[in-house]
Amino acid sequence: MHPPQTAQVWAGLSAEPLPLERVLRWVGRDDCGGVVLFSGTARNHSEGRPEVSVLEYEAYEEQVIPRLEALAAEALARWPELGRLALLHRIGRVPIGESAVVVATSAPHRKDAFAAARYCIDDLKATVPIWKKEAWQGGESWGLEAQHITEIGSGETTIHQIENKS
Repeated sequence: MHPPQTAQVWAGLSAEPLPLERVLRWVGRDDCGGVVLFSGTARNHSEGRPEVSVLEYEAYEEQVIPRLEALAAEALARWPELGRLALLHRIGRVPIGESAVVVATSAPHRKDAFAAARYCIDDLKATVPIWKKEAWQGGESWGLEAQHITEIGSGETTIHQIENKS
């Protein structure tokens, strides 16, 4: 998984571990003083599910990259000062402690970098067709409830909510 040479957006889906250091280096730019990297890692528990041992992700692969790119376009429209934006997700088995999703943003100032990163991870979860299966002591399941995919930008989180979370 390699970053684009000239593009402002790096969107990807991978069965291999996500390249956190490469993402961090790529997203940074000389004109951007704010760089935010969010890594959603596989954890060893979930509500009502002790001792989660592994996560597995499946995706409607033909739709993932177009939706990630649409999400990035929406973020760039909302925060035009963004330098670069990376949206990467794993598929397949993800061992506990490894990154399942990475969102990274850069902007001249931290406020836009943080707000855009928060918006992207929240909308990615709501709009991109990727599903998680958890295996834990006593069972396994494809998530706690059905995921209903929504359109990009139609999520319940607004810019006002993002900017006022502290």
